[in-house]
Amino acid sequence: MPSDKHNVIQFPANDETAAGEAGKEREDKAGAGNPNVARAVVAQGKVQAAAIIGKDIINEAIRLHGLLPLAAAALGRGLMGAVLLGLNLKDQDSLTLRIKGDGPLEGLLAQARPGGQVRGYVGNPGVELPKNAQDKLDVGGAVGHNGFLYVTKDMGLKEPYTGTSALVSGEIAEDLAAYFLHSEQTPSVVSLGVLIDVDGSCLAAGGFLIKALPGADDQTLAEMEHWLEVLPPVSALAMQLGDAVELLQALFPKEELQALTLETWNFSCDCSRQRMEKALISLGEQELKDILEEDGKSQLRCNFCNNTFDFSANDLADLLAEAKKRSRT
Repeated sequence: MPSDKHNVIQFPANDETAAGEAGKEREDKAGAGNPNVARAVVAQGKVQAAAIIGKDIINEAIRLHGLLPLAAAALGRGLMGAVLLGLNLKDQDSLTLRIKGDGPLEGLLAQARPGGQVRGYVGNPGVELPKNAQDKLDVGGAVGHNGFLYVTKDMGLKEPYTGTSALVSGEIAEDLAAYFLHSEQTPSVVSLGVLIDVDGSCLAAGGFLIKALPGADDQTLAEMEHWLEVLPPVSALAMQLGDAVELLQALFPKEELQALTLETWNFSCDCSRQRMEKALISLGEQELKDILEEDGKSQLRCNFCNNTFDFSANDLADLLAEAKKRSRT
C-alpha cells in the first residue's frame, strides 16, 4: 500500500511505483540503535540537507496505537517531519508539530525531543478511505484539505513560539514546505513517503528536508528541482537503500556533503506514574474529591504511547492530601 509524497515548493510530485518482494529480502540497515538520520551542508554551504529512514519508528507507532494503514501512513509522515524539524533541539527543548484538518483522521500530533526521541498520535487510528486517484493511500483526504499546521518550539524561554500555516493539500510534505516558505521565509524541499505492507506493517519509509541557507540563489534551487524530479519517490529509495547516508547521497554527490552528521531517532515516550500523579494533583482539591467520592478510582492513559496508569481509592486519597498540603503552602 504505497503512500508517498515528494514535494518541492511549487514543483510537481513524482509518482511512486509499488514495492516488490526484493525489498523484503534486503537487509534492514536502519535497525534499532543504528543511525537513521543523516544531515549535511551542500552546494558550497548554501543548502542544508537531512534524510531519515523511518521504518522502525513507524512500526513502533503501529504497534502502540493499533494503526490501520491510512493512519499509519499519515502519522508516519508526521513523525518523520517532526524529526526533520527538530534536528537542532538542545537540552530540554521540544518541537511539536500539530496538524488540524477537516478530514476523518481527526488531527495529528508529533513531538520531537532531545536525545533522538519522537512520539505522536492521531485522533482516529482506524480511519479508512478509498485510495486516491493515483491508487495510493489517501493521506490528504484523511487529514483534510482545509485547516492549519502548527509548529511549536519550546526553547525554555518564557513562552513557546508557535508558527502557523494554512494546509495546502493535507499531504503533510506539501504543507511543511508551505510552512517553511510562509512562516519562516525559507525556500525548502520536503519529501515524505511511507510504504505499508499487506500485513499492515511498515515496509519502508523515508524522507528528506532541504533548506536554502543565506546566500542560496535561484540557480541553486533550480538545479535541485531538476535533479529531484528524476529521482524515484523517497519511499522507493528508502526501501532500496535502507540507509540515511545513502539516501542523502542519492540526492547529492558524496564529495559535496560537508559536516556530515549521523543521529539515531526512536519512537520513545517518557510518560510515568509520577507524571500522572502530578497531573491528578493539578486538578485541585475539589475535582480530586469528586473523583474519589463518585468513582473511587481513576485510570489515566497517555495519548502518545497508550500506556495506562490505575489509581485506587487509597492512591487518590494520598493525592488529595498532597493537593491540600500544596494549597496551603
